[in-house]
Amino acid sequence: MRKLASALPLALLLTACGQDSGAPQTSQAEPAPAAPPIETPVAEKHSGLIPDFMDTDVRPGDDFNAFVNGGWMATAEIPADRASNSVGLMVHEQSQDNVKIIIEESAEGDFPHGSDEQKVGDLYNSYMDMETRNAKGVEPLAAEFAKIQALEDYEDLAVYFAEANKLGINMPFALAQYVDFKDPNTYMMYTWQGGLGLPEREYYLEEDEKQASIRAAYVAHIEKMFELAGLPGGADAAATIMALETTMAREHMKKEDTRDMVALYNKIPLADLPELMPAFAWDSWLKTAVISDIDGLVVTQMDYMKKLDGIISSTGIDDWKTFLTWKALNANASYLNEALDAQNFEFYSKTLRGVEQQLPQWKRAVSNVNANLGEVVGKVYVARHFPPEAKEAMLELVNNLVKAYDVSIRELDWMGEETRAQALDKLHKFTPKIGYPDKWKDYSSLEIREDDLVGNMQRSALFVYETNLARQGGPVDKTEWAMTPQTVNAYYNPPLNEIVFPAAILQPPFFDLNADDAVNYGAIGAVIGHEIGHGFDDSGSTFDGDGVLRNGWTDEDRAEFENRTAKLIDQYSEFRPYEDIAVNGEFTLGENIGDLGGLSIALLAYEISLDNEEAPVMDGYTGE
Repeated sequence: MRKLASALPLALLLTACGQDSGAPQTSQAEPAPAAPPIETPVAEKHSGLIPDFMDTDVRPGDDFNAFVNGGWMATAEIPADRASNSVGLMVHEQSQDNVKIIIEESAEGDFPHGSDEQKVGDLYNSYMDMETRNAKGVEPLAAEFAKIQALEDYEDLAVYFAEANKLGINMPFALAQYVDFKDPNTYMMYTWQGGLGLPEREYYLEEDEKQASIRAAYVAHIEKMFELAGLPGGADAAATIMALETTMAREHMKKEDTRDMVALYNKIPLADLPELMPAFAWDSWLKTAVISDIDGLVVTQMDYMKKLDGIISSTGIDDWKTFLTWKALNANASYLNEALDAQNFEFYSKTLRGVEQQLPQWKRAVSNVNANLGEVVGKVYVARHFPPEAKEAMLELVNNLVKAYDVSIRELDWMGEETRAQALDKLHKFTPKIGYPDKWKDYSSLEIREDDLVGNMQRSALFVYETNLARQGGPVDKTEWAMTPQTVNAYYNPPLNEIVFPAAILQPPFFDLNADDAVNYGAIGAVIGHEIGHGFDDSGSTFDGDGVLRNGWTDEDRAEFENRTAKLIDQYSEFRPYEDIAVNGEFTLGENIGDLGGLSIALLAYEISLDNEEAPVMDGYTGE
């Protein structure tokens, strides 16, 4: 299981398993085509088990994981260009191969400028054309660097924070649009802490040898990147940047605390923002962010923002210029020349994640297209690879999982009737989304050029920002998806109370139309149960069935819930994947609740599906 990056709003989507496909884009929608006419051959049902993956010499009661997966673990290797391996990665690779074929058809064709095919092909080609990228070097950032060097005072600095945020450059705090927690029919603007070049605050603050070596490597990396970019004073710049980021990291909210949705929702009227940060040029920032006319914004990390005010004003403008130059360079490193791209990989993948080799360029190019034109590709993907029968079968699975949760909630001996009524109301208001969206995003206003990769990325970021602004005062588009159909993942979205399963995860071994039901309930059924479970975990349970952030639990039931989940926190906090590091059970609580509930409810749902009939025996095993 894995979580999405903790940048708002993706931090607020609770995910299951899968490979990252990049951030979703948002725009006006056009009608989706009718269900794609895929003919699926009817095959004889098989068990769905994979005997070669098993180790039947192990007693399942001693080590069930080894019994089921021991054969696979004994022979599988972590690819040199990956930090891990899993069945999920295998499915992701198949999806990526299918997407590559679709993209290359556009990349190799001759299509009218402005067409979807032209945009897909030219974005892919602009990433693949390393000869042009090498020839340009850092020239695509010349205007950005000049803008930074022209900053004269703290008002200019606030203006630049807002401008850079539009381009997706990592600023000391970010601004993003998301559904309003208190009114899910409208949009809200949220801030989120930022500014760090290392993954999170612990990397700056923990004193063990491993983190100290990473910090030293990060400083050396910054210096090297300045050198490769032809920027002067790399050593001094790296020291300045590390010191400033460390100061901000000390004030960042701990990651486990960011799970408290109630604590995050602090709506501040625009006129009151100077009380929060008196020294910050709010009027100029709001004007540049083009949100001066909204009634307020949600400041998610209040204490951090209060401290940031002093950090900003006590740091000299020249030091801020150094910091901002690094942020612009770092944000675009993988879109510039080969040397900067390779050095970026050397630190962020090899040093931080242990990846030995960079992914082939075509895979990185495919991921980039998915991240920026994902639903253009997704239209073709579902037409070729997602049969309508899969959607029908998934809906049946979801319905039975809901029935199983209904039984479970009604039988909870610790939950009072008032809370139980709220939980059941929420359960029966879940909205499942399966395969692909009902409406597709419209990218017609996005300009893509074959010889301008950095410009393409900047225009893509601005396209998202401006499209979001245009809908700020309007109703929430509840047909929108936060993942493309070709993504191997799933998520739960609390304000919309929806569970979402893209087409790409609905393939073997997660989901197999020709496999016995028991395997599908145990695989994709557990994922469905996991996502529904997020609606009742420590974060999701603070939203009601209509997606409103409110307390629908009695104090007694909430206390009992916290007493029970505390035991799960303690259990997971004892797990040590390595001798020198333990799982953060508080931070992973939502995922652990999802896994535990998802699998147990999936088994109950399978039993319900049998309708009192005997489970079949296949390949020597009962359905259970």
